[in-house]
Amino acid sequence: MEPQFDLEPAARSLAAIVDGIADDQLTGPTPCAESTVRDLLAHVVGLTEAFRQAATKEAIGHSAPPPSGADSPLPDSWRTLIPAQLDALTAAWRVPEAWEGDTEAGGVELPAAIMAMVALDELAIHGWDLAAATGQQLTVDPTTVAILHEFLRDTDPEGTPGLFGPTVEIPADAAPFDRVLGLTGRDPAWHPAGVV
Repeated sequence: MEPQFDLEPAARSLAAIVDGIADDQLTGPTPCAESTVRDLLAHVVGLTEAFRQAATKEAIGHSAPPPSGADSPLPDSWRTLIPAQLDALTAAWRVPEAWEGDTEAGGVELPAAIMAMVALDELAIHGWDLAAATGQQLTVDPTTVAILHEFLRDTDPEGTPGLFGPTVEIPADAAPFDRVLGLTGRDPAWHPAGVV
């Protein structure tokens, strides 16, 4: 099956946000409750590798959830590791076989084409989380926004435990990506306390 979309724009945008994070921002809060910038970066290290393995199918049958949270180590090499893993993830999903059959990531098995959308969601949404937490502006290309809106539009308003909180009501005339954020339980106006 030919790739249905390219993850590179979302990967490139996330890499740019990671590059703009200062060391003194690592302990700051993020839109993800109880997760610091450091915690979220550790999660990104894990998920970029997990979704690369989902594309190659090497994770099937023995994958573990990507690390996240305060107990997960953030490698000292995170500034170079994350962009390299994003490149590898993008390349892996450009192979037609990546989109065929079922695959697995974090112990969850899904059709490969759905898993690719989950990967795209993780890149774009956590890119926004990190951007909002560190005072940066995330660039999201219109194709990514359209794919994610279609993917998330039937999200349960109560949220999905472990993934998304309850949806946030976003005006119909809001920016398209703001509506996507609302479907993931995020308030597009979120910012760290004391920052306007």
